[in-house]
Amino acid sequence: MTQTDSKIADQNAVLTLKVTGMSCQGCVSKVRKLIQEKSPEAIIEGMPKEHKLAVTSDLDLATIEAIVQEAGYHSVGLFSFDELAHSNSRKGVDTDKELIGKQQGSSDKVDDSVNYQFSIGGMTCAGCVNTVQKALLNSEGVISADVNFASHTAQVVTKGSSDALIKAVENSGYHANLILDAEKNEEERGERELAEYRYKRRSSALGLGLGVPLMLYGLLGGSMMVSSLTDRVVWFVVGVASLLIMVSAGKHYFRGAWKAFISHQANMDLLIALGTGSAWLYSMLVVLAPMTWLPDNTRHLYFEAAVMIIGLINLGQALELRARRKTSQALHRLLDLRPKMATLVDGDTESLINVSDIKVNDILRVRSGDKIPVDGEVIEGLSTVNESMLTGEAAPIEKSSGSLLSAGTVNGQGSLLFKATRVGSETLLAQIITMVGKAQNSKPPISVLADKVSSIFVPSVVIIAIMTALAWFNLSIFDVGNDSVFSYMLVTTISVLIIACPCALGLATPISTMIGIGKAAEYGGLIRNGEALQRASELTVVVLDKTGTITEGKPKVVNETLSEQAHKGFVAQVVSSLEARANHPLADALSEYCQADAAEKESVALDEFESLVGLGVKGRIEGKTYYLGNERLMKEKGVSLDLNTPDRQYNTATRVYLSDDTALLAVFYVEDSIKQGVKTAISNFKEQGLKVVMLTGDNPETAASVANTVGIEDYHAQLMPDDKLNWVKKLQAQGEVVGMIGDGINDAPALAQADVGFAMGAGTDVAMESADITLIHNDLNGVADVIQISSATLRNIKQNLWGAFTYNSLGIPIAAGILFPFTGWLLSPVIAGAAMALSSVTVVTNANRLRLFRISRSNQNSAEEDK
Repeated sequence: MTQTDSKIADQNAVLTLKVTGMSCQGCVSKVRKLIQEKSPEAIIEGMPKEHKLAVTSDLDLATIEAIVQEAGYHSVGLFSFDELAHSNSRKGVDTDKELIGKQQGSSDKVDDSVNYQFSIGGMTCAGCVNTVQKALLNSEGVISADVNFASHTAQVVTKGSSDALIKAVENSGYHANLILDAEKNEEERGERELAEYRYKRRSSALGLGLGVPLMLYGLLGGSMMVSSLTDRVVWFVVGVASLLIMVSAGKHYFRGAWKAFISHQANMDLLIALGTGSAWLYSMLVVLAPMTWLPDNTRHLYFEAAVMIIGLINLGQALELRARRKTSQALHRLLDLRPKMATLVDGDTESLINVSDIKVNDILRVRSGDKIPVDGEVIEGLSTVNESMLTGEAAPIEKSSGSLLSAGTVNGQGSLLFKATRVGSETLLAQIITMVGKAQNSKPPISVLADKVSSIFVPSVVIIAIMTALAWFNLSIFDVGNDSVFSYMLVTTISVLIIACPCALGLATPISTMIGIGKAAEYGGLIRNGEALQRASELTVVVLDKTGTITEGKPKVVNETLSEQAHKGFVAQVVSSLEARANHPLADALSEYCQADAAEKESVALDEFESLVGLGVKGRIEGKTYYLGNERLMKEKGVSLDLNTPDRQYNTATRVYLSDDTALLAVFYVEDSIKQGVKTAISNFKEQGLKVVMLTGDNPETAASVANTVGIEDYHAQLMPDDKLNWVKKLQAQGEVVGMIGDGINDAPALAQADVGFAMGAGTDVAMESADITLIHNDLNGVADVIQISSATLRNIKQNLWGAFTYNSLGIPIAAGILFPFTGWLLSPVIAGAAMALSSVTVVTNANRLRLFRISRSNQNSAEEDK
């Protein structure tokens, strides 16, 4: 905490709330902005995984909870002291009793909310999604619910039971199953979709098998009218055959329509049932009582329309299913990385066991070419491991005793004996699979409009169909001589019901989101949710930390300069003693450099030690105070930097100064090499129209040298952590959409404040939980790749939404007969059915183009990159 923050904390209360619904630091950032609108000096820190939000401000609990609710999340009271102690003890953190004691109205409520995932069956359109979502949200204890039409899944955060949620879904006319195992669910989902595809294909063949001959009969001059008793008998037989086909090939539509009707809902099944049912009933009325009810010119039969519509819609859904099965290929590939069996070593015996039976600390063996079954630590052996599936790095990585292994990676030529450290859902691969699966089922903000429209779409279509029928009926009153108007009334009404299905609208967003997030995962980018996906496509500025992001993060001391009164051995001892307790990035480099010289002398006792945030460290040795840190620290302590130093030779080096209370003793020059590929990444950012800014705590000379080397014009040096945060805020105040790239820990405030936070080189729980987007490997090009994929995905979503809205906006008026006064042309219900079926196929096909998307990178000369 900075000095300013400490003053604020002294003046205000600290409230640690239990907040559910937050999934990442982007959610925390959203709450922070709303709170700071009312209390600009407020300090907000959040831990979404633990449902924890700590607020230091002058606001009372009720006001903060109201703001949390406004942000779309749910507060369930305050953490008690015991809960905070337990939470912190799990992380190895000491509980700050004084801080907790400032909480007002401490509560003993326990956050018992649970995140469930269900597979949903029976959904056929966006209207179904809204029905299921409404049923879930109305269930007792539910905090949030998201239903995905593309994957037929629902994610629910609730304080209730899963059984109650399943019952609520069933009462709404659908069915739900709790997902306990992602791999098993994907297998079952694949089997269900394959079975459904085969059923839809058979149903399509039945409908078209009768419909096509009937249609051809009419087109080739055959009479589709009833004019004699023989016609009535023949067409009665055809009507019965049509009914049998409708029942066998279209029963799922009529069953779904009935469920929707009794539950007071409206969905696509209702439109299909009304349309085809009306066509069949009208035709049977013509067959059974033509003379009684209908004029001669209205005795047209529509049996072919009824069965053709059933056949075409089934065909369209079969094609849609076939295309949709490809959308989760990225997740399937991740699931395929997990081996089924492993070799357990127990003393002198080795046995094959199921991976699910492995326990922590079990000793396992992997031979040449084997996949590593769980995360672990090598205890014996030497080999190379291909980790490209997880990291994107092509070169095999050498593994020996003490090296860490990740599940799903492939062992090379050697044999390794290792101890299991993380198993089951705790492995890195399992976390990635879970994260990708949840992200694919999330919704970007752009889907809000489609959701609102689809929630009222089907009832609106029914009303439009009724209004269409009334309009044609009124037309018959004014034009009594045109008996065909009654037939036109039926044709237009059925066409409106059939063409207006909101399937394409419901698929427009989720199908592209699934593919886009899966595609990003293939390039090593784990996007937390749909909101992060959309926001990444809107970025205008990319802010980079230097150490560990642009540079390797493995600094080395390349030179030192000592003052006349300083002794090299004693300086080495002082530095080693101070850095032994330090945790800044240069500590290891300085300790390693001074180790040999310090070993020649007796160690010195460190009486006092203090870490100075953003400056360095301070310690007391043999009654004298020493400072080790940056130029800013020396200036604060009034220490002159007048020392003969080889500035020109080490322009790019970071300077670390050692002084006592009065004089400078030594200057160490530390260099951190620039990562390969950074110049290409910066070039890619610029080609995408992004402004690049580097923020670093290093000295201006080093910052300038690094920035010039990689091609960054806008950079700022000697920044404290809160200075980086303020720079991000400043850019946002100028209207920029900011992406911050850091290590997920040291740059946490700026990462949380940014519109999108990118954590580099993750593989840790902290980074995966804190960042909006996590890069598994350390390549900065991965960020540029993910931004490209996000932009391509949002373009694809917009194309789908535009197409779906345009289709319905044009299709409904044409089906209603708006062109008839000008052209004398009406849309056939058969063509309406074909158009409706093809609209969904078109959306899915367009979304699947994303699977073919290839990253475009700047053609930077690799030789230049190495310079």
